[in-house]
Amino acid sequence: MTDNPTQNGKTADFQDASQNAAIVTRRRALMMGAVTASAVVSIKPALAQTAGSVLNCEIPVPGNHAAGGYIGPDGKIVSPDTPGAFPPAGRNFTGEEVKRAMNGRSLPGTSYDQSKAYVNYIRRLQSGQSGFTCYASLQMPR
Repeated sequence: MTDNPTQNGKTADFQDASQNAAIVTRRRALMMGAVTASAVVSIKPALAQTAGSVLNCEIPVPGNHAAGGYIGPDGKIVSPDTPGAFPPAGRNFTGEEVKRAMNGRSLPGTSYDQSKAYVNYIRRLQSGQSGFTCYASLQMPR
């Protein structure tokens, strides 16, 4: 008998182990690729849906926290007898309408000054107030 490692199985075992490791590595890479592809496929519709929902969300002027209050030109809630104050909007504004108004247009059904006061009110919204989440969503880059 000769002392050749290929005959006693040592080299053959090593080659089998390295081939198995390569197969496992390829399988992992394929699985990760599949996971990544499915993540991309599921994230894109979610982003599209989010973009659509941001434009369809609503902002009440004023919100529930200030029901009955009027809106001053600076956007603060004031009492109804305050000179120059505007009455509540009477309807909610959509994210799309607010976004346009923030870019220089007037909110639908309002005068220029009234729209400016309402937009100032919306800009002053804070966490926990009605419409804040919608307004914050409008501020996020897409």
